[in-house]
Amino acid sequence: MDSRRADQIADALEELIFTGRFGDGDRLDEIRLATEFDVSRTPIREALQRLVASGLAAQIPRRGVFVRQPGPVELVEMFETMAEIEAVCGRLAAIRISDGALEELDAVNRRSRLSVAENDTDGYYRENEQFHRLIYQQSGNGFLAREAQRLQHRLKPYRRIQLRLRGRLQQSMAEHLAIVAALRSGEADRAASILREHVAVQGEKFHHLMAYLKTQAPSGI
Repeated sequence: MDSRRADQIADALEELIFTGRFGDGDRLDEIRLATEFDVSRTPIREALQRLVASGLAAQIPRRGVFVRQPGPVELVEMFETMAEIEAVCGRLAAIRISDGALEELDAVNRRSRLSVAENDTDGYYRENEQFHRLIYQQSGNGFLAREAQRLQHRLKPYRRIQLRLRGRLQQSMAEHLAIVAALRSGEADRAASILREHVAVQGEKFHHLMAYLKTQAPSGI
């Protein structure tokens, strides 16, 4: 129960950071947050560790946990790296994926469609995480899968928030269907290409994400 509550608090804190309630460099005080969320300090600590793991916060010994937002250049570099890692996973998975895994991807896509129909971005993202992790696993390369999952976790707040951009849920769903089709037919280069474009945040896509983040921050902060 504490772990589930910690996840909910971490999601809420991500939201508060993106909307400007907490700015870059602000200290996230355990006691105040425990009071605000009406919980013990245990789920607060877990939530803060999740923020640290994702890079939205930094823990400084004997001082506490502070908000740390990456700059635009660092964000682009992380997404660029993630896109290439996902492309490699897709290329290998197209050769090695099992029939059972393809059925699991189909099931994930069916659940994802329901989230799209309900405009449930958080529900869709939960399925999205599972979708990509299945592809990492089916690459057949354990080291690659672990690195992909580590960076996926690092970028989670940004991959989750960009699903709120107008039309992005439907676009992402269409790309997932195309990815599965390429994997099923064994088209390694096509699977890699679609995954690279699916994950990359460049050009207009990046500007839309930055503009969205700015609109979430209230004026004067």
